Amino acid sequence: MWSPMPIYLRTALALIIGVVAGGAVNMAIILAGPHIIPPPAGVDMTTAEGLQASIHLLAPRHFIMPFLAHALGTFAGALIGALIAASHRTFVAYGVGVFFLCGGIAASFMIPAPAWFIALDLIVAYVPMAWLALLVSKHARRP
Repeated sequence: MWSPMPIYLRTALALIIGVVAGGAVNMAIILAGPHIIPPPAGVDMTTAEGLQASIHLLAPRHFIMPFLAHALGTFAGALIGALIAASHRTFVAYGVGVFFLCGGIAASFMIPAPAWFIALDLIVAYVPMAWLALLVSKHARRP
């Protein structure tokens, strides 16, 4: 006889799927970024060392795609996770947001960036996007 998936298992799967989906959206935007907003000539944006050597050549517009990758990746992951979760949608959405926030904090130590970008990214791109995804998921689940 078939029994429904236990709530805790579905919640865990929702969290994992949300993180994976958010990471895929993040990576897609990061990979598309240089094609949409090309870096200055000679700038290697594929390594932390390349960024460190040429960070002074980047204009604020070069930080748009990384910010969008972080914000939209978190939003998508939190939304997908919250929609999959049978219950504990708040936990799943904020869990995805905090997961990506931890990644953003780690990246701020490893990848050179201006202080204004780090502050904007850490304050706006993670937990607020999880909150927004939670709001959208509540409206999307209404009959």
